[in-house]
Amino acid sequence: MQDNPTQVPLWRQLQGAASLLMAVRDGQSMTAALEDVDATLRPGVQSLGFHALRWLGRAEALRQQLAQRPPPPEADALLCVALALGWSDQEAPYTMHTLVDQAVEAAKRSEATKHQASFINGCLRRFLRERDALVAVSERSPQAVWNHPQWWIDQVRKDHPAHWQAILQANNTRAPLILRVNERKTTQAHYLNTLLAMDIAAFPVGEHGVVLAVARPVTALPGFAEGHFSVQDAAAQLAAPLLLDGLVSAGEGSAPLRILDACAAPGGKTAHLLELADCAVTALDIDARRCERIAQNLQRLGLHADIVVGDAGKPKAWWDGQLYDGILLDAPCTASGIVRRHPDVRWLRRPTDIAQLASQQAYLLKTLWPLVRPGGRLLYCTCSVFKAEGELQAQTFLAHHTDALLMPSPGHLLPQSGAGQAVFPDNLLREHDGFYYALLEKRSL
Repeated sequence: MQDNPTQVPLWRQLQGAASLLMAVRDGQSMTAALEDVDATLRPGVQSLGFHALRWLGRAEALRQQLAQRPPPPEADALLCVALALGWSDQEAPYTMHTLVDQAVEAAKRSEATKHQASFINGCLRRFLRERDALVAVSERSPQAVWNHPQWWIDQVRKDHPAHWQAILQANNTRAPLILRVNERKTTQAHYLNTLLAMDIAAFPVGEHGVVLAVARPVTALPGFAEGHFSVQDAAAQLAAPLLLDGLVSAGEGSAPLRILDACAAPGGKTAHLLELADCAVTALDIDARRCERIAQNLQRLGLHADIVVGDAGKPKAWWDGQLYDGILLDAPCTASGIVRRHPDVRWLRRPTDIAQLASQQAYLLKTLWPLVRPGGRLLYCTCSVFKAEGELQAQTFLAHHTDALLMPSPGHLLPQSGAGQAVFPDNLLREHDGFYYALLEKRSL
């Protein structure tokens, strides 16, 4: 616990965090909302915003006890941010007395909340006096205990009855900074030694990953400008090796593998494919601006791909007619597996999103499958823990495509946190987001 360590007044950061919460409640992603925050405030606002969204379920349950009727949106957001930050001494980044003082100051200094300053002060002072009793009552609410919407809790419990509590707990932890070493320029062991020489604590994860014990700006890490690493979660680092392992080109002689990375932006998996094999990769994405990100990332790493702006669901507009040896389909999904990195996702999604996205995933699978040559492979993956976007999606596809064979695949990887402390004993990675993988091989009928 600390009292405001920055030069930016805490009340200004609280105002910014409250504005992020209002944006999320209005359906805007936190990432987009952060772009509107002044650069000098952004680091502190982002940190407080992440914390508030991780504990929003608890904060809302407490606010309901403190005020029978919700106050105006601006005041409610500020009050909930303060409660989310201070409800637990173990989790609080500042003392509760500091939070109360600075939240009231934040209210006084805004036209939108100055008339609610006394109300906010009264609520928070009461919380100080009755915290234990109020928190005890909030324990009756599953949304307060797990800090997820009720429908999300129910869906995870249905899909993973043996692990649902561990999944939700992992979602509420802070995700570490994980790097993927560029094997064309260095090795995992060598880069770990480089960090050790600079007194930067880190440990290996998977074959190419490095987890930093304490996150820091990536541009300040050794080898960034030289392209020695990229930022990528350990679960996502499995994609390229899974697709490439055992994949042989159908071309004559030493023809390079033809690979399509559908939905490729921002290019992490494209880069990994090129780092691991001499292959001809087409990086496809529907968003032109995100395609620019792919180009920038590849340039820093010293790699090249054919970057195409196009809709993966409409191949007639971009496909040259030549079959691919491999296709990587990282399909659009609910992002339910990366909640610890994007805590706003759980509050932005709606129950109907699962079926809508599953329909889109099924269409992309059906559309791209004919572009795979016989003997080639398609790797279907999503950063989701919901079975409708993973296991059930693959089962349905296999039932309707007799030329598809499911190869050994990880299936659902459930999110894990804790510097090597395994939540799920059968998982050797030990530190990663939630993901799903199904490797499909096309048989000749």
